[in-house]
Amino acid sequence: MKTFAFVFARGGSKGLPGKNIKPLAGKPLLAHAIELAKASSVIDGVFVSTDDAGIADVAHQHGAIVIERPDALATDTSPEWLSWRHAVEWVSKHYGAFDIFVSLPATSPIRRIGDVEASIERIKNKDGDICISIAKTHRNPFFNVVKLREDGLVELMNTPDEIITRRQDAPQAFDIVTSFYTTTPDYILTQSGIFQGRVSHVEIPKSHAVDIDDIYDFKLAEIMIEEVGFECAAKK
Repeated sequence: MKTFAFVFARGGSKGLPGKNIKPLAGKPLLAHAIELAKASSVIDGVFVSTDDAGIADVAHQHGAIVIERPDALATDTSPEWLSWRHAVEWVSKHYGAFDIFVSLPATSPIRRIGDVEASIERIKNKDGDICISIAKTHRNPFFNVVKLREDGLVELMNTPDEIITRRQDAPQAFDIVTSFYTTTPDYILTQSGIFQGRVSHVEIPKSHAVDIDDIYDFKLAEIMIEEVGFECAAKK
């Protein structure tokens, strides 16, 4: 089965301008995702969808094929799903049909190649329509996550059947992590969101659950890379 990896990196980041090519541990942030994809024996090609010339140059330098993303799909409000669909259609037209689509967001640079390949295996085995990465969270909608009521007071986001006085007694909750999203081209072309189908998962360590949006996230990634180790792609 043919598997292609995709990195979606637009140039208009406001939280941290230029973050996709900002150097992290000696290389542009974008390069971490590209190099992991190229290091995998089950990924047959890597594409970068972007509207930005600087990002495109970095992508070319690190061996990725660039997809020119339309401006309408590169705004703050444009759904990334539509960029996924555009990329699937573009690649199918220029490189032929393929079987598995893997999105590797540049903003999650700390990931293990084994976790990505496990998600590909989930889709190959039809364990779900899409596979996402998750990590345990200390916030729990049954214990310490609240919502505002119309009267201005707060209540639990989800009310349990029985009163829970310890976090450890609450149902285990997980964060969706932006490490990878793995699915099929057909699912992207026929659906419009992750949770419209059967969603499988690969659980990753919290130490890998870094999503860079601003300079504080970037600094955290630098610290975690020192702790986790730079060559994550080599770790199964």
